[in-house]
Amino acid sequence: MACNPTVLRQVPLFALLDDEETEVLANQVELKTFAPRQRIYKMGDPGDRAYVLVSGTVRVTTVDEDNQEVVVDQPSKGEFFGFASMLEQTPHQTTAIAQEETVCLEVDRHDISVLLQRKPMAGMDMLTVLGRQFHASQQLVRVRASRNPNQIIEEEETHGERIADSVASFGGSWTFIITFLSVLVIYSSTNVWLGHRAWDPYPFILLNLFLSMLAAIQAPVIMMSQNRQDKKDRLRSELDYEVNRRAEAGIQGLARKMNTLGDKIGDVEDLLRNKLPA
Repeated sequence: MACNPTVLRQVPLFALLDDEETEVLANQVELKTFAPRQRIYKMGDPGDRAYVLVSGTVRVTTVDEDNQEVVVDQPSKGEFFGFASMLEQTPHQTTAIAQEETVCLEVDRHDISVLLQRKPMAGMDMLTVLGRQFHASQQLVRVRASRNPNQIIEEEETHGERIADSVASFGGSWTFIITFLSVLVIYSSTNVWLGHRAWDPYPFILLNLFLSMLAAIQAPVIMMSQNRQDKKDRLRSELDYEVNRRAEAGIQGLARKMNTLGDKIGDVEDLLRNKLPA
């Protein structure tokens, strides 16, 4: 439905417009009401329209490569969302859902063009909104990139794998070497001292049996621990590769956005030069 000029005056972005400009813009934009949990637009929809939050709550999300939903933005009253896709005329890269009964202004490129022609300084307000979203994206990249591989490994390991790691860690320590050597010395000395009464006289055949059994059990346990270590190294390598790939994609995306912002700033500067007195 058509927008009441009074609603536009409540939006900080349009608060500086005079009555005539507000009336013109009110005849162009549409005021839409969304029910709770209603989708405003979804990822992949044509980005020919953007929205300004008038009242209510909106959550803007995207889906990462792990198919996990990531909250990109929660616009405040008077803030744009879906603005970059409208400017670039590309499909939406996010999904916007109303969290409660929400009222939004629906605008397109022509509406923005008319607004900038009549009120050039409004372009600075829109650039401020874009800058805030840009910083939010940077923070999101930093948070998503800081995944701890050790925490992921600990969450996935089983009880048997923990036992194998503990056995391998103890078997490769000086505590085990000194304790085992002491037991061998005591065992051998006792059997030598007892002479013909010894339960395992020289050459200690029973001891050799125990050592063979211990080696037969210890070897596969150590191999299990080594396989676990290889798995850890492989997971760390995969996470490092994922972080590097995301960083590269993020840098390329930021470069594109910076170029777009530079073009838009240039357009605003041209409009300011044409509209403002010399």
